[in-house]
Amino acid sequence: QVQLVESGGGLVQAGGSMRLSCAASGRTFSTYGVGWFRQAPGKERVFVTAISWSGGTTYVANSVKGRFTISRDNAKNTVYLQMNSLKAEDTAVYYCATAANMGRLRAGTCDYWGQGIQVTVSS
Repeated sequence: QVQLVESGGGLVQAGGSMRLSCAASGRTFSTYGVGWFRQAPGKERVFVTAISWSGGTTYVANSVKGRFTISRDNAKNTVYLQMNSLKAEDTAVYYCATAANMGRLRAGTCDYWGQGIQVTVSS
């Protein structure tokens, strides 16, 4: 069993930066890939970025490539999402999720989900 809790969201101006954290409990966290997803108002939840259990492999959606960076610290059971050059269209509820298989993770077929955290970018 893995429990995920996101933190670090809030309101930021366009062009600014924000870092989200996803803290996990559960002894198997370090063996899971972890991803970030987001859901804007009236839209479906979409994949943003993911990182393998070792941190050696990352995937990033084209919409955030060059602006968002995912990283993890398995000693702290935490995954981070550094978001730079934020745009109004980045406004969404952001979720972290885990899966033992990277393919399922990127597809959104995840084993565990956080409760989500609001990120609002003002233009």
